[in-house]
Amino acid sequence: MIRQLLIITLLLATLSAAAQPQSTTVNDLFHRVQVDAYAQGGFNYSPSDGSDECTFDMKRAIMVVALPISDRWFGFFMHDFSSEVQEYYATYRVTNNKALSVKMGQFKNALTYENSLSPTETELIDVYSEGVTYLSGCGSDRLLGTQYGRDLGLEVFGQTNDGRLRYTLGVMNGQGINCRDGNKDKDYICKLQYQPTPHLSFIATGQIGRGHAVGRSAYVTDINVGDNYRRNRLSAGFAYNSKSIRMHGEYLQGRDGKTDSRGAYLTATVPLAKQIDAVGSYDFFNFNTREKMDQHKVAAGLQYWIYKRCRLQLQYVYKSAALTDQVIGGVTQKTFTHGANHAVMCQLQLRLK
Repeated sequence: MIRQLLIITLLLATLSAAAQPQSTTVNDLFHRVQVDAYAQGGFNYSPSDGSDECTFDMKRAIMVVALPISDRWFGFFMHDFSSEVQEYYATYRVTNNKALSVKMGQFKNALTYENSLSPTETELIDVYSEGVTYLSGCGSDRLLGTQYGRDLGLEVFGQTNDGRLRYTLGVMNGQGINCRDGNKDKDYICKLQYQPTPHLSFIATGQIGRGHAVGRSAYVTDINVGDNYRRNRLSAGFAYNSKSIRMHGEYLQGRDGKTDSRGAYLTATVPLAKQIDAVGSYDFFNFNTREKMDQHKVAAGLQYWIYKRCRLQLQYVYKSAALTDQVIGGVTQKTFTHGANHAVMCQLQLRLK
């Protein structure tokens, strides 16, 4: 991490040194640089998920550097100091309006409504629903590995009808962040969003592709490491945001090889006072419909807004099933087990802007 900080510092220092009066172009570019950062950390107590977790943790420590190069070109870099580089891409606006732009690099895939949201915008300390986390590659799909919902590829996007209709079409490796493709097949992702009123949006997404397994999954046991397999997804949902309530939900479905998964969730936030919100969520997801690996999840809590995008969150989470460690044939394996699981989570979020 120290080396990464030094690299960033040297880069900014080089830009600063180059940005002298004799080079007005570089000087202008340097002053266009936009820096943002946020951190999320807290305390988790989970006495019944098989791990008896009781720990302080730092979930994210993010630094963002955005560079509007011109009225058409835009560059972006994001690094999580608690893990690794997560995004780096460039976009080019093709049309004079916002109808067509192109993005190339490493960025969040367009699958589902929730995956496009920053963790600083989501209501839950767990960030996303179980279905979104699993299907978009945020971590629980061990065949794909932990990819934080991101991938390498090319994307075209835009909006029409005064921004009411938005679309995204992407061609991705399907292998995740900082990785070359594991096979010759590409993943194709589409997203459509229609906003009939200022407060209401409808969103549909889909993905067709082939995965290359990097690990073994407790949910899909007939796919081995190194196997290429069918990896398709779809979702349909809505988002409603007003002063009195903020709500969104989705139906989600996926297929890995011959295994189907499906579920749905609904999450809502209601202001109780000037700086205090009540948060609630119900989430159902079946990781393997043939094996009845169904899980119900309920989350409820409060969040206190300290200042703008800085908040303190406290939540209780119940799950009807979870992965637990079991010794089978002398080997410890992750096994899907039904049974009540409880957790209490507390998180502090600080963001510059």
